[in-house]
Amino acid sequence: MTDHSSPQDMPPSNTDKDIVVAEHRSLTEELKNSEDWWAIYLGAIILGAAFLVIWLNPPVAEIADYTSPLKGWFAKPGSWESNPVDSVYQSPKKNSLAGIAVVFLVSLLTFGFGAKVMGTSFRRFAIGFCFVFLLATLAYVLTGQVVVKNYNLEYALWALGIGLLISNTVGTPGVIKPALRTEFYIKTGLVLLGAEVLVSKLIALGVPGIFVAWVVTPIVLISTYIFGQKVLKMESKSLNMVISADMSVCGVSAAIATAAACKAKKEELSFAIGLSLSFTVIMMIVLPQIIKAVGMSEVLGGAWLGGTIDSTGAVAVAGVMLGDTAKDVAVTIKMIQNILIGVTAFGVAVYWVSFVEKDETSTRPQVSEIWRRFPKFVLGFIGASIIFSLIYSQGETSQTMVDSMKGDCTKVFRGWFFCLAFVSIGLETNFRDLAKFLKGSKPLILYVVGQSLNLALTLFMAWLMFEVIFREATQKLLQ
Repeated sequence: MTDHSSPQDMPPSNTDKDIVVAEHRSLTEELKNSEDWWAIYLGAIILGAAFLVIWLNPPVAEIADYTSPLKGWFAKPGSWESNPVDSVYQSPKKNSLAGIAVVFLVSLLTFGFGAKVMGTSFRRFAIGFCFVFLLATLAYVLTGQVVVKNYNLEYALWALGIGLLISNTVGTPGVIKPALRTEFYIKTGLVLLGAEVLVSKLIALGVPGIFVAWVVTPIVLISTYIFGQKVLKMESKSLNMVISADMSVCGVSAAIATAAACKAKKEELSFAIGLSLSFTVIMMIVLPQIIKAVGMSEVLGGAWLGGTIDSTGAVAVAGVMLGDTAKDVAVTIKMIQNILIGVTAFGVAVYWVSFVEKDETSTRPQVSEIWRRFPKFVLGFIGASIIFSLIYSQGETSQTMVDSMKGDCTKVFRGWFFCLAFVSIGLETNFRDLAKFLKGSKPLILYVVGQSLNLALTLFMAWLMFEVIFREATQKLLQ
């Protein structure tokens, strides 16, 4: 959290805090104060409440004529041609304003409560959240314009653009900053996404996905670190390692975990996060266009996205630009890759203690380090996938109930949560602060070379696994 691979990114101050407390947080404190666990709590509440409503009002005889009791309760702005008001109100029968208001209230109360428990004033969060939600609504409205829709300019691009415009002109007002909880929004949305990715797809993608994620990732990480030390001769080994892990595993979450493992300086972590964020935004926009231009299949394109884009949230949004199949493949690959966060941090900690900082007082890190570094929200994603896959397998009635829950509720919330996250990213990103990453410095060269290797190896491995070795099995199950 990842993740927070960047769009999973937290402000540097929060990031620094996480590094400090990561080693000392007890299980009780972690369950109470971790965004990963709160993402699971909130995702479970939304999924459980939505399914309960449908379970109490199930389809009876004519399943084909079933109308979900959730239909119309939750909404986002729709299409419009010349009048943007039409996106929220066209007629009494096409009025999405009430559904948007309900989404706003539910989101404010759930995220606000979680933020309060984690130490942020509910009042301060609420004030900022109103502004962030308003910008997310604007992004959806702009996305709904018919000409814009024809060019497939997704809400993520508008959300990022609006946030970047504000942060790089007038600046992001301080009153908004308590609500800029990028990772919180994305992780909760990904837990909801788990209900949409059935276990059959996870199994189909499991073996080839493991090859794409678990073979390429360590090769890229080790090669990039060696390149930084032997070729670029970077003075800071810890900065070298943090950038290598950030780029090869999954962005900010891996950077945070690795920084703690190798005792990187706070400014080095902030530097790596900014670098990751810059390239995540570029790759999220550019890679889907390249995939479309060359006619790559959704399965192969999704696998390529999942193995290369740093942020899990950005992976999901980039996958949506290609289609539902690409989204499922991309997110699954990224989730498989996320598992390496804890393993990577543990391995780096062992290497650092054993070789980089070896002395008489050094002690080997405990295996529990893997659990401390593991992105816990992944458990929510997997749990939701397993639970709703079991329900879905119970017959046509259960399938209708699950599909209604997803289509009329959880997909709507997931889209809003991702949109909130990308607005937050834009508002947190100032190009003046990131300009130093574009001056040809060694860290920039390291990232570009490492990411180029990552793109090439991931594409080759994805092609080999999904288009050659497992082509028939994966295509059959993903139809």
